[in-house]
Amino acid sequence: MDPLVLAAATAMVTAMTTEAWQQARDAVVALWRRVHPERIPAVEAELEETRAEVVAARQTGDRQAEQDLVDDWQRKLRRLLAADPRLGDELRRVLDQELAPLLPAAEQSHVRDISMTATAYGHGRVFQAGRDQHINEG
Repeated sequence: MDPLVLAAATAMVTAMTTEAWQQARDAVVALWRRVHPERIPAVEAELEETRAEVVAARQTGDRQAEQDLVDDWQRKLRRLLAADPRLGDELRRVLDQELAPLLPAAEQSHVRDISMTATAYGHGRVFQAGRDQHINEG
């Protein structure tokens, strides 16, 4: 999974629950405008629909529904980058300068790239997590 796509999709869906969601919407639409301007009306409608769904999910505490929306936008962003790989730098800029600043401080740490490297030898094991990790061994 591309960490940039994951972070951007998470920030985008999270920003939809804020007062500044319109700014997030505009930033995302601008990405599509560069590659698929003919899809703008559809993307705008999808963003409106996603916002309604994520707000409802937050109100009911349905974290799985919210994650499903993030997963959906990850797929869309991956396809967008596949259509124009040069868009990666612009997606990074949108994430860092437009989406992440719209998020509450507690949410901003969830959309930063995390890079971890580990090596285990012999019978060693490695457990890594970018956030919560629960390990139950019996």
